Amino acid sequence: MPLSNLARYEYDAVLRDGRTVRIRPIRPDDLDAMMEWWSRLSRETIRMRFFAPRSMTREQMRYFTEVDFDSRFAVVAESAGRILGVSRFDRLDEDPTAAEFAVVVEDAEQGRGIGTQLLRALLPPADELGVKSFTGDVLRENDRMLAVMREAGLEPAYDADGNVVTARFGATPTEEFLASSDEQDRQAAVAALTSIVKPTSIAVVGASRKPTSIGGLVFRNLLDGHFTGAVYPVNSSAPHVQSVAAYPSLAACPTVPDMVLVCVPAPLVADTVEEAGRLGSKAIVIISAGFSEVGEEGAAEEKRVMGIARAYGARVVGPNCMGVLNASEAVRMNGTFSQVFPDPGRISFSSQSGALGLSILSATQNRGLGISSFASIGNKADISGNDLLQYWESDPDTEVILLYLESFGNPRKFGRIARRIGRQKPIVAVKSGRTSAGVRAASSHTGALAAGDVAVDALFRQAGVIRVDTLEQLFGTASVLADQPAPRGNRVAILSNGGGPGILAADACESNGLEVPELAPQTLEALGEFLPAEAGIRNPVDMVASATAEDYGHALRVLAEDPHVDAVMVIFIPPIVTRANDVARELQVAQRDHLDPQIPVLGVFMSEGGTPQELLDARIPDFDFPEDAAAALGRIAQYGAWRRRPLGNVVDIHDADVPAARAVVDEALGGTRDEAWLDAWQADRLLRAFGIETAPARVVHDPEEAAEAQRQLGGEVAAKVAAPVHKSDIGGVKLGLTTPEATAEAVRAMHAELVQAKREEIAAQGFLIQRMVGSGVEMVVGVSHDKTFGPILMAGMGGTLVELLRDVSVRIHPLTDTDVEEMLTSLRGYPLLTGYRGGEAVDVDAFRTLLFRMSALVEEVPEIDDVDLNPVFVHRKGIAAVDARIKLAAEHPRPRR
Repeated sequence: MPLSNLARYEYDAVLRDGRTVRIRPIRPDDLDAMMEWWSRLSRETIRMRFFAPRSMTREQMRYFTEVDFDSRFAVVAESAGRILGVSRFDRLDEDPTAAEFAVVVEDAEQGRGIGTQLLRALLPPADELGVKSFTGDVLRENDRMLAVMREAGLEPAYDADGNVVTARFGATPTEEFLASSDEQDRQAAVAALTSIVKPTSIAVVGASRKPTSIGGLVFRNLLDGHFTGAVYPVNSSAPHVQSVAAYPSLAACPTVPDMVLVCVPAPLVADTVEEAGRLGSKAIVIISAGFSEVGEEGAAEEKRVMGIARAYGARVVGPNCMGVLNASEAVRMNGTFSQVFPDPGRISFSSQSGALGLSILSATQNRGLGISSFASIGNKADISGNDLLQYWESDPDTEVILLYLESFGNPRKFGRIARRIGRQKPIVAVKSGRTSAGVRAASSHTGALAAGDVAVDALFRQAGVIRVDTLEQLFGTASVLADQPAPRGNRVAILSNGGGPGILAADACESNGLEVPELAPQTLEALGEFLPAEAGIRNPVDMVASATAEDYGHALRVLAEDPHVDAVMVIFIPPIVTRANDVARELQVAQRDHLDPQIPVLGVFMSEGGTPQELLDARIPDFDFPEDAAAALGRIAQYGAWRRRPLGNVVDIHDADVPAARAVVDEALGGTRDEAWLDAWQADRLLRAFGIETAPARVVHDPEEAAEAQRQLGGEVAAKVAAPVHKSDIGGVKLGLTTPEATAEAVRAMHAELVQAKREEIAAQGFLIQRMVGSGVEMVVGVSHDKTFGPILMAGMGGTLVELLRDVSVRIHPLTDTDVEEMLTSLRGYPLLTGYRGGEAVDVDAFRTLLFRMSALVEEVPEIDDVDLNPVFVHRKGIAAVDARIKLAAEHPRPRR
């Protein structure tokens, strides 16, 4: 069946130099452009493709431009309306699951990574069409093509026959393919963003003599910040802007600016971008508003502007953004309309909200948090948060990354990037939209339990992103990460000069997953040597109000040396005698001269004068209340634990019968059906195709068939309605049936009850007679397809009370072995699986394998929209799913990678 919705295969690919080309499916009207492209190919390039020089007639070229997107598929790479290269595959007649591929790039564009992008572009459509492998003949001397396959992460196998090498590789994207793709994207992001974050010259188009206008503020901020490069004010009607000679156009500037800041009304932006691109500017920041954020007309204009930028290979931040900032001494660029220019530091920040950006910069300044770079990305028409993450990954000036997110473009890619970066640099994020206002009405347990913000939590948890709820929490967490090491564990010593705050701190620590441990005997002895008798020397340590500044410094040194302590929280309540500044000074000396550099110290100075300067100088973060400090430390301890865990691997399932599973899908979605709930027999076949054990059952339609089914199955059976509904909600389950007569009577009674309740459509689907599987722990496993995140998998404690107890764990597909282990051990009911209070332990390994098989099923059957396996009985040996509800939807594309 030909591919539908070809627009999904049209996108901008970023090349090694940070510029872009448009990848799109070929069209019949490309004939003239393809003939022109052919004319630019050298004889050597043609020989490398066809193994001999050859000409090309229009009729021959028409064969290449007119494809059916089923047996033959082709895409082109174009820039500024000119085709630069083409890739294609043709199915083999003898094996429709295999295809021959070809890639050709014109000579002048070779070496930029276009061939690699074109080859990668073939994999998603091939995967969707059921093509499993590619083959292609390459001349042995064609080093470029062989390198393209290696760069794409395809790991081809080669067969040599004389001067010709036959390359073969799988068409399904592998982890190696994704890693290679991500690395090339990272290199491209660094190349593109270097001109944005570290430009050598900037033109401000729309620079104004009015200091309160956007253009006036941006230009003035660049001057006042002492930008280390050249700044060109561009104003078509003013010879001078704020006492600086202005230029009537970009072309009149002394040099081609590295970056162009656009501050003109929306109708003038396209012409500005056209001029910038024509001159060769690599980076454009569109601060101007009036685009997709205001409606359809604005969105159309934004699309036009981006088309112009892409035609010249320029990269764009915005539109409708606040601008970019780099506070490092080597750049000193405030390319925003915020008049706050923070001190240099180690934190980089990306915001999808320009308005919040103003508050963010102000808050960092007030807290004494230094900034490395800041970007407000607005409508994300081009440069995205993923690009910035990849730039900051290798930026030596960035040690902590902060994000304010309103939406995701490609969550799976974000997850891979964040997971990689988080091993070296912490990422802290505020994600708006936690409420249930946008949650869809769910038709399954999984849909109800995995809806709304749960998917975001799962993504962040898997990727190691530290999630916070408010900007206050964001900056509190960042202040610890920027100036203190991550703790080696979750054990906290609390030091205070008052009992009440220490108790509050201890409670807050335990609420945030931290432990307040017993101190070592040598620690208690050391504290007792200098603290008064009335002091409480057990954790939390209460030195009482008479504690001196020297006592604080001495106690901090003692606590930091305790082998049971990973972090110290120091609380100070100002008494009559001891001054906050003196205490802060002693803490500064203790941390500088005596403390283990791996022990973080957090301050809670509850004094009227605010944070003492000495505490700021010591880079000890200060919080208003113990609860805030404990919350920040708890998040960072969880992050540290994530960093110490292995990343995990996706477990391959080798015994799945994919053709059998596809046959069920084709049967259920046959004809013109866009979606379908599987009947009991179809659900059973689909699950068994992937080795998921179900309880033996028969589908029947009358009492006589029910009686016969009980005879065949033997023993105790259950009778259920076969329709995919919550059976217990409608009285559609009868248990403990031990004879044919009892089974027949149960079906007769359920049928009568359904007719009386006017639920004939349920009765018409028949009944399921299922062997009862005996005792075990009831679990639930499910899948829900999220329009943004793709498949979300859930596991937890099952049964009829699943939504009431809500003891479930959720992760984004695909699952790694680490994900599965965390899903299970995070459940409150997990001890029931391992033998709680002398109970029998059940087969946890079999349940883990079930989750791996479910993840593989979702990968191979992207049409899956909703799955509920509830309950799944986990026995002492093995598992059995006794009730399955599965919904398919034809329009689900494979999740974006």
